Amino acid sequence: MDFGCVFFANPEAYKDAALAEKLGFTHGWLYDSQMLCSDVYAALALCAVNTRRLIIGTGVTNPLSRIAPVTACAIATINALAPGRVVLGIGTGNTARRTLGMPAARVDQMREHIEICRGLLSGQTVPYQEGERRRMIRFLNPAGGYINIRKKVPIYVAGSGTRSLELAGEMADGVILFGAVGPSLINFVMDRVRAGADRAGRKLSSIYTLCMTAFHLTRPGQKLESTQVRRAVGPFVASSSNIFALAAPDKSDLPADLRDDLTKFAAAYKGENEPAETRHLKLYSGYLRGFRKEHEALVTERMIRATTLTGTREEIVDSVRAMKKAGIRQVAIQPVMDNRTTLQSFSREIIKAMR
Repeated sequence: MDFGCVFFANPEAYKDAALAEKLGFTHGWLYDSQMLCSDVYAALALCAVNTRRLIIGTGVTNPLSRIAPVTACAIATINALAPGRVVLGIGTGNTARRTLGMPAARVDQMREHIEICRGLLSGQTVPYQEGERRRMIRFLNPAGGYINIRKKVPIYVAGSGTRSLELAGEMADGVILFGAVGPSLINFVMDRVRAGADRAGRKLSSIYTLCMTAFHLTRPGQKLESTQVRRAVGPFVASSSNIFALAAPDKSDLPADLRDDLTKFAAAYKGENEPAETRHLKLYSGYLRGFRKEHEALVTERMIRATTLTGTREEIVDSVRAMKKAGIRQVAIQPVMDNRTTLQSFSREIIKAMR
């Protein structure tokens, strides 16, 4: 099992990335959401030059924040700073787009973005189209020291809904899951990744699978629906559950045991009485940074256990082992309250127990 950590992109993220490397983490991921945090590639550049072994990547970018040639150039530049330890994670941009008050990208837009990026990163000449203009493009100075396309940059697809998960199975080097911790959610996502892989004649085992989640170590007997626990993992529960709900237009697709609970999260970031031009400014303020009182009734013990690694040391170790058995190859935790303390606790209590 590999272990990763996920941070908001920021100029100081390299300090946490360097600490994570020392503590035994294998991967470091930075969110790409321009209205919530710093530019992801500037932050990744600092992480690249301040680590030696840590595999780093976007967790995740999307097809609409940047055109594909810019995305490919940006990640190839990071690959020049950290050769062979860079991953391009890409999704539909649920957060990056909704914080603009705009819808997430379509899956077909993500497919096209991936195809262009993969071709450019492989040194190929690929078609690129804007409106009615279709042109062939490629990196013109690949040996000039500006970028590195000699070392492969794997492309991972983030998915929570049927179409994105199947796309990951069909064409991605890896799949990024959000909050798929409990057995029913793992089965739900893996079945759909497998369906995409089968359709493309691929083996599920060839696709690297990682799950991003939150982590909190509880005291024996501590209730999960306590204020302390909700503050520590509640923001991630709300975010990941909201994405699952929004990614399933047909709610019958959701796992039966969690269907009602997940469906309630569909309106977790909606303001029906707010003007459309500004409602997102209020709804996403402090997103993933602090627990919102209006989410309290939604963030139940059932949903905390289904989407996060929360509990005693023994309970969490058992959960990680079950995830590994189910085919998850990396668990990546996103600290909500205190990065350093969370990393140290996870390393001391969980990583060492799994080695």
